[in-house]
Amino acid sequence: MTPELAGQANLLKVIDTLASRYLQGKIRVLRLAVIALLAEGHLLLEDIPGLGKTTLALALSRALGLSFGRIQCTSDLLPSDITGLSVYNREENNFRFIQGPVFNQLLLADEVNRAMPKTQSAMLEAMEEKRVTVEGKTYLLPEPFMVIATQNPTDQTGTYPLPESQLDRFLITSDIGYPPEELEKAIISKGGIRDQLDDIQPLITSEEILAARRAVREVHISDSLVDYIFRIAKGTRAHPYVLSGISTRGAIYMATAARAAAFLQRRDYVIPEDIKLVAVPVGAHRLILSPQHETLRKQEILQSVVENISVPML
Repeated sequence: MTPELAGQANLLKVIDTLASRYLQGKIRVLRLAVIALLAEGHLLLEDIPGLGKTTLALALSRALGLSFGRIQCTSDLLPSDITGLSVYNREENNFRFIQGPVFNQLLLADEVNRAMPKTQSAMLEAMEEKRVTVEGKTYLLPEPFMVIATQNPTDQTGTYPLPESQLDRFLITSDIGYPPEELEKAIISKGGIRDQLDDIQPLITSEEILAARRAVREVHISDSLVDYIFRIAKGTRAHPYVLSGISTRGAIYMATAARAAAFLQRRDYVIPEDIKLVAVPVGAHRLILSPQHETLRKQEILQSVVENISVPML
């Protein structure tokens, strides 16, 4: 079996294992997280506290066998708390750089919108360029590298809305939602599963993840489906409730995520259903609504746009 096929099989095993044993009812967001990983992007989870956002990131890092770092974002968090800093060594008469948590393969930025805007921006270079610059020196981050950030609703006390420039760094945004009723009752009865996460064994290697990423880049997307993505993006720009629609970069991300979705379905070509699957998670957070419609849900607006775009015949 080639590394690409091994990565494909093992990533599907990661999703199935976590969804069946540790994160029941979370298969949708697990699949989106793996799509973001394959598409070399980052994931933003938006929901109220207590629904398992942090648990999902911890479980995923263990199953993927990735080194894990966590930042608990607070109002007094400094950029150096993320990237690291240089410390003077008296014995050697020089400065030694101490790496921050961003130098892990999977970084959890918990409650990212509680950090001050200056600290939020410290992650931009890392997320976009896969490197950080400290005191004029550039350090490369490990591969694969992925940020999973969690965000509380912006109407909660002590939160700072993420600027559009930072939101754009996230390939996919998703809520996590409440579990089904019977499952939630079982969780309440048995308690949390945080202690069980230590039992999760790696199901894939970093080399297989990187090979799978290379295979995703080769997944074919036809001209008719490129036109389909373009018409979705164009539809958001013409929507009466939208001040700024999906950009060209957002459309590129949609195509990349669709390739990853097709790869997880064991196909080397994209079909319309792949695009429909990722359109809202990739595109909704990129919309800027007009002031009089800011209270509306962006996901519902984009979903209505997608439903009104004719699907091409393959």
